[in-house]
Amino acid sequence: MATAAKKPNRHKLVQQELERVDHSALLMGCPKHIKMASNPFVFLRGSAQLFYADIAQGNLKLPAPLLKLPLTTIMGDCHISNFGFLSEEGAHGESVIFAPNDFDDACIGHAVWDLARFCTSLGLSVDFAEGVLAGRYSLDAPIENDDGLAVSRKQSAKAMRAFLQSYLQTCQACADDPEQRNQVLDRFKKGHILNAPYKKAKKRIWGGKKFMEKSSLAKEVNIDQQPLRFRNRPERFKPLISHEAKALIHHFSPYMDDTILDITERLNAGTGSVNMRRFYCLVGPKNFTGTDDLALCHLVEVKHQRHAAPLYHFPKLSPTNRLNPAHLTVHCQQRMQRRPDLVLDEAEWQNAHWLIRSRHHARVGIDPEDIVFGEQAIKGGFKQYAATCGQALALAHCRGDRRSTHFEQAVVAALPAQIDTLIKACEGYVEQVKEDCQYLQRLYLEG
Repeated sequence: MATAAKKPNRHKLVQQELERVDHSALLMGCPKHIKMASNPFVFLRGSAQLFYADIAQGNLKLPAPLLKLPLTTIMGDCHISNFGFLSEEGAHGESVIFAPNDFDDACIGHAVWDLARFCTSLGLSVDFAEGVLAGRYSLDAPIENDDGLAVSRKQSAKAMRAFLQSYLQTCQACADDPEQRNQVLDRFKKGHILNAPYKKAKKRIWGGKKFMEKSSLAKEVNIDQQPLRFRNRPERFKPLISHEAKALIHHFSPYMDDTILDITERLNAGTGSVNMRRFYCLVGPKNFTGTDDLALCHLVEVKHQRHAAPLYHFPKLSPTNRLNPAHLTVHCQQRMQRRPDLVLDEAEWQNAHWLIRSRHHARVGIDPEDIVFGEQAIKGGFKQYAATCGQALALAHCRGDRRSTHFEQAVVAALPAQIDTLIKACEGYVEQVKEDCQYLQRLYLEG
């Protein structure tokens, strides 16, 4: 945590890192910065580059033995909301699993970076709960079954420990039997905090009870009219002028598995990459005939990709990280998932690199409010969620090298003795992120 004497330098670092990536001065009203000022958890989501600047400068000191583990494929921006439900193989699959769901900052790196960033997000999720109850932070929507109960600060360290222990146990299982890398999390019994979102995701796949209402396709496309077109939602979509739409369709059609029926620009998506241009393609049969053909339709996102957050401060970790930004994302996602999206590619257009990926019908994400409020959360659900993410992350890391179990064996040997030290470091960094968010809030209040 920054002392009073160090605050001017700290503020300068925060400003430099945010402006370097977002290409906008802090007081210029950048939507991303306004969003980040809402609470420290969102600040963390939007400032992955600052996390790595702090590691590089020694502001966040991670256990040295964990930095000596073999490198592997990492998420790069690992936090509680970058896990969720999706269908394997993208919109083509019907196997709904819980797994990491964001690879925009994926690269070859240190596993402990993901561990530390996730633990920090657990602490900030607890701060979010306390802040909502105290009136410091607001919610986008009312809490379901609001009973005034929320996880407390004392549960933060317990959840961090559960996450790390689960990660360790999964690495041990994969070291003992490499076939364990092929397991996925696709069963959540009644009483598990993820049971309800799991059932929600299952209903959104093709053939599910809510496909026609709640699938990504149904929410974004008017499926009751022909020809199929994106909905008129000015806050979400910006129609393209004719010549740009034609140019995009011409350039990206080879990467699709069917005809691009419509295309639109997606606005204000994400947090860390909210200012990066992206387009949604509606893909399906050229001669679409009606409801029966909806099973052949899906959405594909084409997103301008920038360099993974760790690489500015750690550019020489691996030759693989020299791949162009979109190619690196594809490479890492394919390694970390058991069955990657069938539509997952990269392309160059207008002197930039673009990531092409499926938008899952059944995608269901997890926000802090889903795991910190209510009786289920305080009676073990928050800790349960952390442990589940630990297992999912370990599987993704262990798939980075399928030739050996060197990574798994190294984790099993080193992590047990470093858990307490890592938790303490993350608890300190939670306070630093809270300070940084308060600085951004003050800037906007004073400005």
